[in-house]
Amino acid sequence: MPKILMVISAANSLRLADGTPHPTGYWAEEVAASHRVLAAAGVSVDIATPGGAPPTVDAISLDERGGVAAADAAEFRAYLDALAEQLASPLALADVRADDYDAIYIPGGHAPMADLVRDADLGRLLIAANTRGTTVAALCHGVAALLSAEAPDGTFAFAGRALTSFTDEEERQGGLGDGSPFLVESELRERGAVVQIGEAWSSTVVQDGNLITGQNPQSSTATAEAVLKALAER
Repeated sequence: MPKILMVISAANSLRLADGTPHPTGYWAEEVAASHRVLAAAGVSVDIATPGGAPPTVDAISLDERGGVAAADAAEFRAYLDALAEQLASPLALADVRADDYDAIYIPGGHAPMADLVRDADLGRLLIAANTRGTTVAALCHGVAALLSAEAPDGTFAFAGRALTSFTDEEERQGGLGDGSPFLVESELRERGAVVQIGEAWSSTVVQDGNLITGQNPQSSTATAEAVLKALAER
């Protein structure tokens, strides 16, 4: 049975561009829909966070403020409730070995911009996984977490790789806009990634070898399905 490590941010606050704190967390659909697809295929999914701290769901990802219909929110909430025990006691990233997993999967929400983006333990895992050709997948703002994979000389491990992420346009249309501490798409381009984007709010997945990325919450199911396909082809 394939084994996947789902890395979720433990941040519940993000410092905005003007220095003020903003409540945040993981995006419900990105965790629930992704986990559901993977688990339904018989994959074993472990959840890990920085320090093993229980992650916080972003409240707006479960209501109309986040553009989420009531029926969808109820579905995501029910699935997350079924994962409550696992979410309450995640593994600590520092205790995890990349060799123990067939893939690493990072969902988003703005929270990864607060902690995962510079988490040394995650960076270690990503570099180890990428070096051995293990599937590395990230979704939406979770793609920002790839920036933690930095060599001692400051080189970005995924420079030159094709990927997608939550776009600058989407951030301005339905995200934090100019309040965002940085724009994920622009930051990845600046660090040398080859960013390929689809239309705003479209389900868009980009695969470059062992690297699989999804653009936004709408890409959750397709990203998880791409991971399953990659594992089946190994």
